Parts: sequence; structure tokens; C-alpha cells
Amino acid sequence: MSFNLQSSKKLFIFLGKSLFTLLEAMIFALLPKQQKNVAGEIVLITGAGSGLGRLLALQFAGRGSVLVLWDVNKEGNEETYKMAQEAGATRVHAYTCDCSQKEEVYRVADQVKKEVGDVSILINNAGIVTGKNFLDCPDELMEKSFDVNFKAHLWTYKAFLPAMIANDHGHLVCISSSAGLVGVNGLADYCASKFAAFGLAESVFVETFVQNQKGIKTTIVCPFFIKTGMFEGCTTACPSLLPILEPEYAAEKIVEAILQEKMYFYMPKFLYFMMFLKSFLPLKTALLIGDYLDIFHAMDGFLERKKKL
Repeated sequence: MSFNLQSSKKLFIFLGKSLFTLLEAMIFALLPKQQKNVAGEIVLITGAGSGLGRLLALQFAGRGSVLVLWDVNKEGNEETYKMAQEAGATRVHAYTCDCSQKEEVYRVADQVKKEVGDVSILINNAGIVTGKNFLDCPDELMEKSFDVNFKAHLWTYKAFLPAMIANDHGHLVCISSSAGLVGVNGLADYCASKFAAFGLAESVFVETFVQNQKGIKTTIVCPFFIKTGMFEGCTTACPSLLPILEPEYAAEKIVEAILQEKMYFYMPKFLYFMMFLKSFLPLKTALLIGDYLDIFHAMDGFLERKKKL
């Protein structure tokens, strides 16, 4: 009898909490959540020397954050450094770091801790794309994709998460991709690395939840193609549903999602609907939709970058 009462009590508590969380989600869907203040927060952005990383840095520059810029391209990173100062950042630190090299990540991370302090917002943004069919992609390029797009997240988490745990304060941001949600023709290695990055971020979040570390937040970002040059030549047959995103708009919305502490953020919103359909539609129906939207040929015009930016 006592067991049944205990089980019933547990069930009612579960149902009550579930109802509360659903109502909370509905309210915040209608009324945007207040953005947190990041003044004084130490924000580290990988791949800050160009593209989305640079634009994210400029978004945080005017918010009083201490910026730590990482990029393998010293010249591009120094340009971002100057632009961030012009945008209002009072404390900016630029470090040359090849995020694909574990030892270099740990070395530069130690340097940051000594010279700047404990990173409280970590944005893993650095990424590369080969754009080749699976069997046409050399092994070394596949390994590089995983080293930059996924393994770098392992090493930066290992370097900066302990201080976040000790302070019970921090925010882990994973820039994944729509290609981290569904397989894409011509992006096998890229998709695999982005799926892995998504899985790592989600799993570490669950670990912090289980350990009751409520002060550590996670945001996983999955955008469609962004006009940063990374996916030059790629197309969309349905711009009303799957537009190729303007970089400034994407950066603004990503920072907004971080400041609202959203766990998952997909761009455009049609991706949420796509993932809903993927969860229950028959495979043949899903493939017909992909064919109708011409998603399978989005990479046909891809132009490989000739130099590192």
C-alpha cells in the first residue's frame, strides 16, 4: 500500500511539473524571454578571424563583454580585434590558435586563463567544409573536418568547463548546422562532424543537469547555409522556406538566442517543422519532400575556398 501511495505521489509530482514546464514554454513562445546581461563576461569565440565568428564578436563588443578571439589566421583575427574595438569593446584579446591541434588548444587556453581569466561564455564556432562526395574526399580532409568541427569542442570543453563548474556559472555555445540534423548529399564528413558536435553539447548539458549545476547553460545553434563564403555556390530551390541566411541577421539572432539562454536554436524556423516531420514520416515520403525542395542538389554548385579566411 505504501509503495502504491509513493508511486502515485511521484506520478502526480511529475505531471504537475510537466504541466508547469509546458505552460512556461508556451508563455515564452508568446512573450520573449528577457535577455541576460553579459557585461564583464569573458566570451571566447573560435574562428573569430572571419565570417560568422567575426560577426558574433562584433555583436558582443557593444555589450560590455571581455572578448577572447581565437583563429588560426593571425591577420584575420587581428582585423577582427580592431573592428571589435571600433564597435565599442574595451577589452579584447586575440590569440592565434589552430583548434584542430589538441596540444595547441590546451597551451593557448592556459595562456588565456593566466592573462584574461576564466572564460564564462564559450562559443565553438570554428569550422571547415570539404564539399566532396564521400568516396572522393581524401582521408586527411575528413580527419581535418573532424579535428576542427568536432574534436576542437572536446578540447575547449576540457579546458574551460572545470572553472565553469567550480563557479557554477557559464554558457557553452555549439555552432552546429542544419547538416547536424539531417544528412546532406555531398556533405557526409561535414554532417558527421556536426552531428557529433551536437551530440557532445547535448550530452554535456545532460551531465550538468544530473549534477545539479544549474548555473551552466547550453545553446546549440543549427543554421541553414549562411552567406559567409563558406558555402559559396550552394543554392536553395525554396528561398521562402529555406533561405540562404544573411550573415549579419544570423549573427544577431544567434546572440539573441544565447542571451535568452535557449537550448536549441534553428534557422530558419522551417527547420523545426522539418525535424518534426522527420520524426514520424515514412522514409519514402521524407525523400519525396527532399526531392520537391531540391535539397539533394543544394551542394551541386559548391565552390571550394582557395585560401583560409
